Amino acid sequence: MRNVKALTATSLALALAACNMAPKYVRPDLPVPETSPAGPVDGASDASAVSADTAWKDFFTDPRLARVIQTALDNNRDLRIAVANVEQARAQYRVQRADLLPGVGLNGSATYQDQPFAQQSSGGTGGVSGRTDIYTASVGVSAWEVDLFGRVRNLTKAAQESYFASVENRNAAQTALIAETATAWLTMAADQERLQIARNLEKAFGQTLDLTKARFSKGVASELEVRQAQTSYDQARSDIAAATTQVAQDKNALDLLAGTSLGAEDLPGALPESDVTLANLPAELPSSLLLRRPDIAAAEHQLIGANANIGAARAAFFPTISLTAAFGTMSLGLSNLFKSGSDYWSVAPSASLPIFDFGKNQGNLRYARATYDAMVATYEKSVQTGFREVADALARRSTMTAQLEAQTSLRNAARKSYQLSDARFKAGVDDFLTALDSQRTLYNAEQTLVATRLTRASNMVEIYRAIGGGLK
Repeated sequence: MRNVKALTATSLALALAACNMAPKYVRPDLPVPETSPAGPVDGASDASAVSADTAWKDFFTDPRLARVIQTALDNNRDLRIAVANVEQARAQYRVQRADLLPGVGLNGSATYQDQPFAQQSSGGTGGVSGRTDIYTASVGVSAWEVDLFGRVRNLTKAAQESYFASVENRNAAQTALIAETATAWLTMAADQERLQIARNLEKAFGQTLDLTKARFSKGVASELEVRQAQTSYDQARSDIAAATTQVAQDKNALDLLAGTSLGAEDLPGALPESDVTLANLPAELPSSLLLRRPDIAAAEHQLIGANANIGAARAAFFPTISLTAAFGTMSLGLSNLFKSGSDYWSVAPSASLPIFDFGKNQGNLRYARATYDAMVATYEKSVQTGFREVADALARRSTMTAQLEAQTSLRNAARKSYQLSDARFKAGVDDFLTALDSQRTLYNAEQTLVATRLTRASNMVEIYRAIGGGLK
């Protein structure tokens, strides 16, 4: 018994003091500039600027949108799949980690045998069969690998990093879901507003059509003017039908993201006049902030896991030492199984060293190194992609205020022009074509202004997603 304990303690000490064949991990340098390009910023940063740590509940300020996002987080099926993937990776890590320590099992057996001629009679006239019953009970370790060269530890490290990567992938899925839900909600708001604009213009075009028909019946207007007015009126009707369809499809898209049917109280009727998100953001963001993006963090965990796999592949070139040990009790009768003097023990260490494997281990090592190189490229591409997304979003933001102001002024001018031309047409000063053109110009200006407001609102969502967002 003492020998077994001593051998076990020695094996554990050797395993704990074993060497590690994996290369030392060094994070690759970021293949991007130190800061994102600022561009012509349209607003100064201040102390209330949004950071990557800002929780989504603090970032999205519209209560209806916040409720829709929470519903999506509770019910979206893609997010549930990501959570299940995390649990799968966690379970696989636990399975691999169990190989670090010896598995202890309890065994019991009974053997019954009856052999002829096992005993000879004293007179030598014949044989007498002999029956033997053997009972054993033991506790032992079966084929536990003494990890002298870090093969099992590196495999465990790789499984752990895969688990960490799955957690980050789940976080990335949540961030993407929040951004997609917010964008879909804003898109529906804009389409609702476009629908209302089309209805208003249909009414105006209808009045113009009625007036033109009346003038035509009196011989004041030509049939061409009637047809032109009819064209504008029919175009508005067609736009109403298309916008109605688009709003219905927007609702379907939101329901899919939310994982359930949303109530009318949480749906937008138009783009809100005030911002639905926090408005302030730094003009320049350090590139190191990208390391906090879940997708980039996941890529780095995969890279670390690939580095550990190199260590496991290297360790395969060295001897594998395993240990099988047991101690217990044995007797010829069940009643004597646990009596004094029936105990026994056995220890069976073994070692194997590959000599000729026809390049198998060398191939595995090359594969592990090539996988690591691929993971380095994947990580660097993830960083570059993240940098571009942030830079593009900031570039759009830098001119949004000026563009929105210009488009608002254009819409106001188009509205005033329409009012004047309509009055002059009714007074007989201007011809019908001038009034019709001003109506069409106003319609286009209204639609473009809605699209610009949607772009500005969506841009803040995109910046929040690009810098990693907040998960709480």
